[in-house]
Amino acid sequence: MSKQKIGLLLVNHGSHSVTWRQALLDLETRVRDAILAEGIVQEIKTAFMEYTEPSIATRMKEFDQAGFTDVIIVPIFLTISPHSFDDIPTILGQKDDPQIIASLQQEKIERYPAQAKTHIAPLLDFSNTLPKNVLRRSQALSQQPEKEGLVLIGYGDETYDKEWGELFNVVAEHVKQNIGISEHNHGWCGHIAHYNPAETTKAIQSALENKEVALVVPVLVAYDEMFQGNIIRRGIEGVENFDARVRYTPDAILPDSDIENWVVRISNEYAREIALN
Repeated sequence: MSKQKIGLLLVNHGSHSVTWRQALLDLETRVRDAILAEGIVQEIKTAFMEYTEPSIATRMKEFDQAGFTDVIIVPIFLTISPHSFDDIPTILGQKDDPQIIASLQQEKIERYPAQAKTHIAPLLDFSNTLPKNVLRRSQALSQQPEKEGLVLIGYGDETYDKEWGELFNVVAEHVKQNIGISEHNHGWCGHIAHYNPAETTKAIQSALENKEVALVVPVLVAYDEMFQGNIIRRGIEGVENFDARVRYTPDAILPDSDIENWVVRISNEYAREIALN
């Protein structure tokens, strides 16, 4: 049997936004030295699932051409979605659902069953870093918790609406217990909302029925001008007296040292297990 050669591919959703994509490339830069220092993973790359290159197929071709026997796939996704459950495994050749394959072809997403064996790691919600992340950002906005309601704005998928709702509840409860805010709800800036600012407005107005101020926190992986700068912002501006009643920072989950540590830890755990087998 030939000697193992293990690579790591950080996979994210992708975006038209250069700012968004750079945040994911920066994540690769921040984890690179700590992962390579273990001496098991020999190369780290980043792939964008859609919208732009380098795609998953492009990166996997590069790994194959370089003779890698195994590639660890670390999805930088918050929780389960058709992308993580169906699309990525199908792109990699782990699944062969004709309907999913046809959908990928329609979206011009290349499928490439790699020669290297692929190992898909858990999603970010498995890491339990998100509650701490949102707590930190909520604390920066909060002034009088008893008068505030927390509004989490995400980019979800209606197929897994239940799972997204459960994730938001876990995150919000952590914030409430540590700050003292008593109420929360969530809304959508995309996918479920079909990029409709009115959904953000509605979520904020619901919070303001019982509270004087709404703290709006984007639960989005990285900053995208369309989402934080346009859709969420316009949704806030749709609220009466928003300057006084809404607090918002157009930030994102990244950068976050806890997530960087999670990526390092899960990558090295998978690499050690592969090396032993």
